[in-house]
Amino acid sequence: MSHGTMSFVAGLLVALSSGPAFPQASAIPDECDLYTYRATVTRVIDGDTVVADIDLGFHVWKHGERLRLYGIDTPEIRGETRQEGLRAAEALRELVEGKDVLLCTVKDCADGFGRYLARIFVIDDKPFSVNAWLILNGYAVPYVPKGRCKAETPVGELEGFND
Repeated sequence: MSHGTMSFVAGLLVALSSGPAFPQASAIPDECDLYTYRATVTRVIDGDTVVADIDLGFHVWKHGERLRLYGIDTPEIRGETRQEGLRAAEALRELVEGKDVLLCTVKDCADGFGRYLARIFVIDDKPFSVNAWLILNGYAVPYVPKGRCKAETPVGELEGFND
């Protein structure tokens, strides 16, 4: 990890240590180290899917990448759960659309629709895990995918939340 990245992560961890209703310093899991990227969310598709432009480093960008928020599930925006799904999508839109975020992708894993699985961390005034925030605020439930992409859910990132 470069000195600049280490300084950024250290600053992020210090910033995470205060503020009610947001995850504390434990928000960024250790396994994110090698798979952490800066990105700009360009569009929210639904409560657990976004499109982002991802900075891969060395002036290399991946534009228009669809990402599935890892470890959560939100109501669908079609069918019986439409209203709840639209509320979840709007909450996610307010949190991340048009903003710079930090992504922690799940190594070599994509869902059945080809979307990479990612944890998203807002890095504005009060940095926090978006995945965990959606669970805490009732927009999502924890979800553990089956198969080779199985890993921890953001429930562990909820530690230190204040109601």
